[in-house]
Amino acid sequence: MKRRLAREITVQSLYQMEMNEVKAEEAIMILLEEAAADNESEVELSDEAQLKTYVLDVVNGIWENKEAIDQLLVDYLQNWQVSRLSRVDRQILRLAVYEMVFTDGVPAKVAVNEAIELSKHFGTEESGKFVNGVLGKMIHDLDKLKSQKG
Repeated sequence: MKRRLAREITVQSLYQMEMNEVKAEEAIMILLEEAAADNESEVELSDEAQLKTYVLDVVNGIWENKEAIDQLLVDYLQNWQVSRLSRVDRQILRLAVYEMVFTDGVPAKVAVNEAIELSKHFGTEESGKFVNGVLGKMIHDLDKLKSQKG
């Protein structure tokens, strides 16, 4: 399973959930069907069941911890509110914070680098710099943030 593809589908699923008020599984299924039909990612979807399970776990984890994630973001968005972020940047930041603070399976630097790449792919010209700035500040406090989440 390609983690990059999983992250792309995760961000798109979160976006769908926020925009269209659909449940995680419905959003993921729509995106997997589109990916299989278009094969835009040029990735074999032979491990679609594993991908779906992984993405569903991550999306549900983010959604269940959304308030805590958004509160952490508030602390690092200088003079900015989560609600004022572009929907794409908001979902990318939520994914990165979830991977950095709420899980142990992804090194923080990997989560940040992946978030930057996703923001360049899905966001505006400035998204990569913005996401890097927010997460760069957060990474310095990571041990403290992980200990406070519980």
